[in-house]
Amino acid sequence: MAGPRTSAGDKAALSVPRAGEGGDKGRRVLRLAREGLTELLWPTRCVGCDMPGELLCEDCRDSLPWICQGTACPCCGAPFGSLVCTGCAGDWEPRATICAMGFDGAAARMVVTLKDHHELRLAPVMAAAMATALDEASAWPARDGLPRFDAQATDAVSFVPATAEAYARRGFDHMELVARALAEELGLPLADVLVRAHARDQRGLGRDERAANLGGSMRVTESVSGLRLLLVDDVVTTGASVREGARTLLAHGAQSVVACAFARVW
Repeated sequence: MAGPRTSAGDKAALSVPRAGEGGDKGRRVLRLAREGLTELLWPTRCVGCDMPGELLCEDCRDSLPWICQGTACPCCGAPFGSLVCTGCAGDWEPRATICAMGFDGAAARMVVTLKDHHELRLAPVMAAAMATALDEASAWPARDGLPRFDAQATDAVSFVPATAEAYARRGFDHMELVARALAEELGLPLADVLVRAHARDQRGLGRDERAANLGGSMRVTESVSGLRLLLVDDVVTTGASVREGARTLLAHGAQSVVACAFARVW
C-alpha cells in the first residue's frame, strides 16, 4: 500500500527542529506518524458500504436520506408533517425542531459508527449536514410564524449530554464533538451547560418509557437566562431527549430553544 502523500509543509515539519521549536514540531511529527500508522493498519472504509478509500463514498453521499424542510413538521421535524403531523400534533417544545436526514441507511450507520465505534472523523461530517438542514429550514416558518432557524437570532449552541456512564464507557461525548463542530460552522459559541444524571439507554425503550426515563434527568450548570439557544442531538425518535433538554433550559430562564438533530426516526 502506498504511504500518505507528504506536502512541502509536512516535509518541513519532519525536519530536525531548531532550538525552541521542538515542542510544536515534535507533536506534529508524532501526530503525522500516528495517523499514517493508523491508516496503514486500519485503512479508511466507507461507513455506508464498507468500500475502501473514503469515509463516505460518492454513491453513499448521493443516496443519503435528506429531509425536505419545506414538507417537514416545524415542531418535531418529522418528514411530511408540515400540514398535519401525527407525531406531535403541535404539542411540542422546543419552538422548532430541524432534522437533517431520516434514520436510515448510511445516515443511521454514521450515528452508530461515531458513538459506538469511535470514528470521531464523522463528527464534523454530521455537523456539516446539520448546518445544511438549518440553512434550508431558515426559509420556512415555525408555528409562531418566524423562521424555524435564524443564526443571527441565536446566542449559542448547546447539546444533549451523555450520561456519566456513557462518557466513561466511550471516553468522549459524541454530541459535544458534533456541537463544537456545528458551532464553528455557524460562527456561534458553544454553551456546554447541560449535564445528565443516570438514565437507561433510550434505544430499547418505547415512547412513554423514554419520557419517564428522562423526566427530571437534566440540570443546568451555568446561567442561561435570556439566551436564545440551539440544542443539538444525534437522533430524534420520540423527542424525549430534546424535549427534556428544552424544558430544562427554559425552566432556567432561556428565552427560546430551537432543536436540531442529525437524523429523525420515522
